[in-house]
Amino acid sequence: MLFYLCFIMTSCSDESDVITNNPVILDEFTTGPGFFEYSSFNNKVMRVFYHIPSNANTNTQILFVFHGNGRNAKDYRDAMVSKANQYGCIVMTPEFSQSNFPGGDAYNLGNVFIDGDNPSPDTLNSEAEWAFSVIEPLFDFIKQSLNNSTSKYHIFGHSAGGQFAHRLVMFKSSGRFDKIVASASGWYTDIDVSIAFPYGLRESPLGISSLSSLFEKSLMIQVGNLDNDPNAAGLRHNEYADAQGLNRFDRAQHFFNKASGLSSSIGGEFHWELHINQGADHNYEIASQYAADLIFN
Repeated sequence: MLFYLCFIMTSCSDESDVITNNPVILDEFTTGPGFFEYSSFNNKVMRVFYHIPSNANTNTQILFVFHGNGRNAKDYRDAMVSKANQYGCIVMTPEFSQSNFPGGDAYNLGNVFIDGDNPSPDTLNSEAEWAFSVIEPLFDFIKQSLNNSTSKYHIFGHSAGGQFAHRLVMFKSSGRFDKIVASASGWYTDIDVSIAFPYGLRESPLGISSLSSLFEKSLMIQVGNLDNDPNAAGLRHNEYADAQGLNRFDRAQHFFNKASGLSSSIGGEFHWELHINQGADHNYEIASQYAADLIFN
């Protein structure tokens, strides 16, 4: 399969070699794994790890994968390769590095506020600076580079990536995403305007007026039934997070059930789903397999 590309590329055979000159045109591109560098807002240069199956064509679906707090985009790409080959989808895993997106404020919470735990009008970043705002232009860039004609993309995010994914759907509700799997988030932004951001919507740029369209999104909340350790590393505990439950398993159900109840009270369609993976813990490789099956089956 030949692709005509116009971005900074690595050799697919050696991902340690990065071409850092101006973007180049490659006449031929071998399918498989690799990465390229992409310049986002404020001249932040991100690595985007990808895998393109051998049967890809201009209509091949695109799956964005969002890594966890380890910022290990390459590992998350690798975990999805077998499913990408099985289902014939292109995997794109942008790396939200600590240097470009430091801490949970800049990644998990999308850089909406300078200090996401203490939001205020004075510390609200412009929408152009939100981490969430990277995805739509990146999708266009990939489509153009691969001569891809698909109109929508899918999303899988796990752990910190699950937090990024479900908030992306909220803050970028006009995004061209199709199916979204938010997997094993440590905690959530509840659909509740009485609770202050980041645990609810109060003090955020979002209101309750757009909830009907939000509930129409194909958002799937995924969690393993064994992801139930209240002392798991990196799991946030305070009065607001613990009000959602004491572990990821309970918090996923709380988030989904609260949204489902609110949807019932206001009427309209509710397309969200809750998927509990029996026998699964917090392992991102296992979660990747489950998520691909949810999206492409």
